[in-house]
Amino acid sequence: MRSTMMDVALTTAGILRHGSTVHGAATVRTLQPDGSVKVGTFAEVGRRSAQLANALRECGVTGDDRVATFMWNNQEHVEAYCAVPSMGAVLHTLNLRLTADQIIYIANHADDQVVIVDGSVVPLLAPVLPQLAAVHTVVVTGGVDLTPLRRDGLTVVGYEDFIAGQPETFDWPDLDERSAAAMCYTSGTTGNPKGVAYSHRSTYLHSMAACAADGLRVSSDDRVLAIVPMFHANAWGLVYAALMAGADLLMPERFLQAEPLVRLIDSEKPTIAGAVPTIWNDVLHFLEAHPSFDVTSLDLVACGGSAVPLHLMQEFEEKYGINVVQAWGMTETSPLASIARPSTSLDADEQWRLRATQGRPVAGVELRIVDDEGHDLPHDDKSVGEIQVRGPWITGSYVGEEADDEKFHEGWLRTGDVGRIDEHSFVTLTDRTKDVIKSGGEWISSVELELLLAGHPDVLEASVIGVPDEKWQERPLAAIVVRDGREPSPEDLRRFLDGKVAKWWLPERWCFVSEVPKTSVGKFDKKRLRALHADGELSVVEI
Repeated sequence: MRSTMMDVALTTAGILRHGSTVHGAATVRTLQPDGSVKVGTFAEVGRRSAQLANALRECGVTGDDRVATFMWNNQEHVEAYCAVPSMGAVLHTLNLRLTADQIIYIANHADDQVVIVDGSVVPLLAPVLPQLAAVHTVVVTGGVDLTPLRRDGLTVVGYEDFIAGQPETFDWPDLDERSAAAMCYTSGTTGNPKGVAYSHRSTYLHSMAACAADGLRVSSDDRVLAIVPMFHANAWGLVYAALMAGADLLMPERFLQAEPLVRLIDSEKPTIAGAVPTIWNDVLHFLEAHPSFDVTSLDLVACGGSAVPLHLMQEFEEKYGINVVQAWGMTETSPLASIARPSTSLDADEQWRLRATQGRPVAGVELRIVDDEGHDLPHDDKSVGEIQVRGPWITGSYVGEEADDEKFHEGWLRTGDVGRIDEHSFVTLTDRTKDVIKSGGEWISSVELELLLAGHPDVLEASVIGVPDEKWQERPLAAIVVRDGREPSPEDLRRFLDGKVAKWWLPERWCFVSEVPKTSVGKFDKKRLRALHADGELSVVEI
C-alpha cells in the first residue's frame, strides 16, 4: 500500500518561508563596533534574501553555481544562508582564519563564482583575490572603500547597492532535496582541505534534530547566541534551527573575545549559545575577574569541537546555573552527531560521569566501534577502537573525490576518533588516531591527560602530545598555560595526576607556554605543537 502523503521536498526555501512568515517578528540582532546592537526581523530577512537572490541571478548566478561568503556572524550572512541555497545555487562558507594558500586552494577547488565579503576582512581577501580564477563578482558589506579589490574584469559592488531596487519576492524554484545546498571544507590539518557538500534534505533534517528535545531544544522562547563561526560546519546548524523554531538570533560579528561576549550576554539575555571550550574557558576566566556581569539568562550552552573539561561544566553550573552540554560531531557530520544529555532520574554522580562523555547519538545517526581489522566491538565501555558513523546528514564522500576505504567503508564514515561506547550508547572519545600516544606498545590518551590537567586550579590550558623516546618509542609531553599569578611546578602537576591514571601514563616531559597553538576553528593545533618541539622551540623540563 502506498502512502497518500504529499511529496514535499525538504529544502532551505521551506525553512526560509516558515521563518520569515510564521516567525516574522523574531529578530536577528548583530553586535556593532560601538557596542550597540542592530536589529532586523525574520520578515525583513525574508525580503532582503529575496532581493539578494534576484541580484545574484541578475549577475549571472544560475544552476548550482557556487557563491562564497567571507564573513563573520551577522545579518547579511544570515541572508546569504537563506538566499543562495534557496535559489538553487550552493553556499560556500570560506574560513577566513585559514592561510592565503589554503583560501586560494579551497576557492578554486570549489569553483567559486561570487564572493560576499565583510568590509572588515577586505584586507584579508584583497591579496588572494587575483588568484581566485572563477570569481567574477565581489559584493562587500559595510560601506568601506572598495578600491583594494578592484581589478580588470571583476565587478566589485557594495552589498546595499547590489540588492537596492531588487524585488522583495523571489520565485524560489522547486529543487531536488538531495541537491547540494551548501559546502564547507575541513580544516586540513593534514594534506589539502576536503570539501563536504550538504544537501537540502540533510540540512532540513539536521535542523529538526537541533530543535528536538533530545537535541539542542531550540524553540520560539529562545534567543540563540551563535558564537561558533558561520564558516564552521554551518554554525553547528544554529542559524537554520533558529529560523525553523522562531528563536531570536544574536550574532557577535567579529567580537569573539571574552569581554564583548560577556557584555553581550549581560545586555541581550540569550538563552542558548554554542562555542568551542576555549571560548567558554576564557569567558569563565573573565567572569572570575569581573563578577558584576550577569550571564544567568543562559540556560543551555552547547560545547564541542574538542573534549569539554568536566571542571568547566561544573563551575558554570555551580556558579551561574548554566547547563553546559557536551556535543560531538565534525564537518562531515553537519556537525551534530551525539549529545551528552543523561536522564535527570540518575543520581548526580552518574549524571556528571555521563555528561563528561560525548553523549549518545541523536535520532537519525548510528554509531559503531571497530578494531583495526574493521570488526565490530562490543558496547561495553571497555573495548577501544575507531568510531564510525552514518546517517542522513553524514557525508558519504568528499567533493570532487572518489570515496575511498580509508575514509568511507561500507556506508560508514571513518571518523578517525578513537574511543569506546557503553551499553547505553554513550560515547567516550579517548583520542584522535593521529594524536594517540604509542608508548611501549600501549596507548596513552592525550585527551584524558589534558582533561585531568585542565582541572588543576593553577592551569588555564593543557595540551599533550607524543614525542620521540629512545626506549618507549613515544612519551607524553604536557604543554601548560598557567593562570595569572600561579606558578605550579612539573612535580606539582605530576602529583596531581598520580592516582588518576596509570603510573606509566604520567608525563616526564613538561613545558610552560604563554598560549597553546590553535587551529582555525579553535582546537589545539597539535601538529604545530609537535613542529615547535621538533624545531627545539619549546623549553622542555624533564623530571
